Amino acid sequence: MRVLFICSGNICRSPTAEGVLRHLAHAASLELEVDSAGIGGWHAGDPPDPRTVRYARARGYDLSSLRARQVAPADFAFFDRIYAMDQGHLRDLHHLAPELHRAKVSLFLDVVARDLDDAALGREVPDPYYGGAEGFEHVLDLVEEGCRAIVAELVARR
Repeated sequence: MRVLFICSGNICRSPTAEGVLRHLAHAASLELEVDSAGIGGWHAGDPPDPRTVRYARARGYDLSSLRARQVAPADFAFFDRIYAMDQGHLRDLHHLAPELHRAKVSLFLDVVARDLDDAALGREVPDPYYGGAEGFEHVLDLVEEGCRAIVAELVARR
């Protein structure tokens, strides 16, 4: 299974999801290939935002080796699941994805909503970039929730 997370510049939300899912998959002995990318390439080659790294590290996730990149056309064929962090990313990805691969693209937190009612559908992971500590902590809370749902689903299918 290959999973790709997408946010705006690949320095806050999507690398957090990449690191969290890798950690949880490893703990569950799941063979998973996980990556992240941004809609835009303005941070390509940069590490995650220092605040992202710091708050993730406090919860036991190491993001220090990650580097930002922009989503590429080949990603749509390579990855089995592509998760957008918000509705804007979802729209952009549906526009970029070839018709054949659009079904792979979904809103990240909709993975949690599969087991809940439709009212939970459409939740987004907000961008913490312009905020303070509470934004990064909230992102981690949401990302952990979503990644736990992905791992639970994959473990159940084993």
